[in-house]
Amino acid sequence: MFSEYMSDFLEYLEVEKGRSLKTIENYSLYLNRFVEFTDDIKVSKITSQTISKWRQWLNRYKSEDGRTIGKATQNYHLIAMRSFLKHLARRDVDSLAPEKIELATSTRPQVSFLNIEEVKMLFEAIDTSDVMGLRDLAIVELLFSTGLRVSELAALNRDDLNFKTGEFSIRGKGQKDRPVYLSESAAAVLSKYLEVREDDYAPLFIHYRGTKSDFNKGEYTRLTVRSIQRLVERYAKKAGIAKHVTPHTLRHSFATDLLTNGADLRSVQSLLGHSNIVTTQVYTHVTDPQLRKAHQNFHSGNTNG
Repeated sequence: MFSEYMSDFLEYLEVEKGRSLKTIENYSLYLNRFVEFTDDIKVSKITSQTISKWRQWLNRYKSEDGRTIGKATQNYHLIAMRSFLKHLARRDVDSLAPEKIELATSTRPQVSFLNIEEVKMLFEAIDTSDVMGLRDLAIVELLFSTGLRVSELAALNRDDLNFKTGEFSIRGKGQKDRPVYLSESAAAVLSKYLEVREDDYAPLFIHYRGTKSDFNKGEYTRLTVRSIQRLVERYAKKAGIAKHVTPHTLRHSFATDLLTNGADLRSVQSLLGHSNIVTTQVYTHVTDPQLRKAHQNFHSGNTNG
């Protein structure tokens, strides 16, 4: 039955492929919806028609609270199914060929990013007269100068940083390591923040309990992803930036700044930790104008020469 092979597949993803627990959780959700739709079909009975009807079911799906499944998320279901069928094929289990599954056409998501002036406004909105302000400036500087995901930033320990080389390694999605480079300004504010903290608690960014005077009394917890999201949003509003700004906005801003200043898409892909160049191609708002400029500068259009 499908559910039996699914359990083996999820174990394979976790143990052999080193996928994150969040990925395993998502794949389990997507494939269990297929189990729900087919009433746990035999894998040998899966056909193109089965998949077609499942896609229709997903498109019409409504949860108990009335939520539907968007086109992009429907595609994630299909990606999970295709990966599952590839797993069966590698084990010589008779089922539908994975290449039979085609993804639905979806519109390219709009990327929200800050220009350099807006980034400066965000930085300047932070009062660095105390340790909390230094921490917050270090967070936004690090997000913009490295393109880290907020979950990656929240998980950092102070020993992860190497101020001598100005770089460190991060383990991102899919348990893949990638290099991260500190800008001079980010390294400077991080150093100052750690000097003022006067503690040896391992997490790089910490939350305290009580008043500001309690900060150095040892009542620490690691700053959560949600806390970081809230502080970025708060400073963006304080800076008078009209856009909805999140840590991911700063990741987009990092990539946009690199491309605007001449970095190639493959380099940005590596720095962001994208496993597929297609994901990086969301930044066509930058690359498309550059292509037009390159065409105008280097292609004469003259066929008589």
